[in-house]
Amino acid sequence: MKQETSAIRIAPWMHVITPGGSVPLDQLLPGSGSVYVARLSGQEMPDEVSAFQHFSEVLKFPDYFGWNWNAFYDCLRDLDWLSADHRILVIESAERALSEDDAARTTFFGCLWRAGQRWSYTKRPEGVTLTKLSVVLSCDKDSVSTLADQLEAWQEQRHG
Repeated sequence: MKQETSAIRIAPWMHVITPGGSVPLDQLLPGSGSVYVARLSGQEMPDEVSAFQHFSEVLKFPDYFGWNWNAFYDCLRDLDWLSADHRILVIESAERALSEDDAARTTFFGCLWRAGQRWSYTKRPEGVTLTKLSVVLSCDKDSVSTLADQLEAWQEQRHG
């Protein structure tokens, strides 16, 4: 997928954009209900510990957060302490997230993917997949296709 675009929709819950790019609001915002938007920075998450710290602070993880990947995923799939019907995570400079640890980076994006999938449901009878958690990964234009390809490859490995 080496397309020149400012936004790539990987799944109903996962979007990759360039700064200044946008995701159509109808793909992010529900028709009704409250929305919690969290803005995070990949620059502030060069490693595992800083990623846990940043998410914990911004998303107000509960005190029982265990500071490991299983606990991170558990918190993302819960989020009930955020009083909102829908949640949007915007990660700016996403290409720099966990740049010091490739294995942790794969796990990180896998957790985001699985959490988004966990929050998704199919609207009947239309058969449209909707989500209560959207992840918007903003990265520089040179990284957008690479990150999108990595996410799609990870998805195919999980389902292939």
